[in-house]
Amino acid sequence: MDDLLARLRSGLPSEALLTDPDVMASYANDMASFCAAGAPVAVVLPRTVEHVQHVMRTATALRVPVVPQGARTGLSGAANASDGCVVLSLTKMDRILEINPVDRIAVVEPGVVNATLSRAVGELGLYYPPDPSSWEMCTIGGNIGTASGGLCCVKYGVTAEYVLGLDVVLADGRLLTTGRRTAKGVAGYDLTRLFVGSEGSLGIVVKAVLALRPKPPRSLVVAAEFGSAADACDAVCRIMERGHTPSLLELMDRTTVRAVNAMANMGLPDTTEALLLAAFDTPDPAPDLAAVGDLCAAAGATEVVPAEDPAESELLLEARRLALPALETVRSATMIDDVCVPRTRLGAMLDGTAAIADKHGLTIGVCAHAGDGNTHPVVCFDPADPDESRRARTSFDEIMALGLELGGTITGEHGVGVLKKEWLSRELGPVGLELQRGIKRTFDPLGLLNPGKLF
Repeated sequence: MDDLLARLRSGLPSEALLTDPDVMASYANDMASFCAAGAPVAVVLPRTVEHVQHVMRTATALRVPVVPQGARTGLSGAANASDGCVVLSLTKMDRILEINPVDRIAVVEPGVVNATLSRAVGELGLYYPPDPSSWEMCTIGGNIGTASGGLCCVKYGVTAEYVLGLDVVLADGRLLTTGRRTAKGVAGYDLTRLFVGSEGSLGIVVKAVLALRPKPPRSLVVAAEFGSAADACDAVCRIMERGHTPSLLELMDRTTVRAVNAMANMGLPDTTEALLLAAFDTPDPAPDLAAVGDLCAAAGATEVVPAEDPAESELLLEARRLALPALETVRSATMIDDVCVPRTRLGAMLDGTAAIADKHGLTIGVCAHAGDGNTHPVVCFDPADPDESRRARTSFDEIMALGLELGGTITGEHGVGVLKKEWLSRELGPVGLELQRGIKRTFDPLGLLNPGKLF
């Protein structure tokens, strides 16, 4: 270890290298439950590409694993330290290098916070759509590593669709540039997309070229209350089948609605079994709002409440924003699942999750990006109760199995990390897993980058 620290110090400023055990412990894990974390031997906070290259060259020479991190807001254990590793926290590389309104791109370092970028481009009439719920804290590098999504995916898509090019430091310290700055480009294999969602297992992103869009008008929202989750899911199918393109289409089940009511006194009726929120950000959203309201009524909505202005829309959306904080008050800990299914199977997913909750005697609330089928079942449990913790983990796995049975995927936006790596092999199958491991060996032959994650 002395040799490692000496070599690291030779190419880093003193403030960039942390070795105090108590300080390093704060970098050991992200926000996921049931994910083991080890003890790093050093934490490095680089400020330049050269710092990152120095760390990787040193790690390769001494065969030391490296775990890259962003803001550690992830929910899969992908940023958890392993014993004896160097944690590479990229939060200090936080410059917005360029915003180009003509080419509609932004060039940023990985430590830029999502909300900071969104506000900066918004001042120029531009829009960076990906908006994870942790957007006030999470970093662009972390978003790229986990291929994160958010509330607006039903219309605007996920992070991968906005990453045009990357600068990546490879395991041996070489700098690779992928992709482009142009609106179009099909030269060679798409290595950029390969790095998006790779959870730091193939290289360290040190710069990103991101696509921007014109800033849309403020959205208007319609809220619909339903007497059953099945009716709400039927409404989702009707909305999408009729060709509507909402900027947001979110669903909360009975458990979530009641948790929000208890926490914030939102005034939602106790008879509400599901709440559906649809938003449109077109220049004239009124026709879409009216049409969606009619479709919700036809699907069995007990009440439809359209907003009259953006301020009222914000009030309606507040319930959705409070979903996770409210469920966190139900028990002392939560596990947030991230199963995505075809829209046509959304009702079966919610019904199946409710059955799993009953089977294990647990509270499981579901909030969902219903427009793209991405459900977030939230398992509420007491970690001090071993039996309840066991049942929580079992239910979490059963929810993932249900998602696969319904033709879905184990993760729509949170990533695999430690939490779901056993399930990744089931989803990929033996041939897919063999090829992915081969790609990993090509980029990281010594297996030093984020070991123990994905597979």
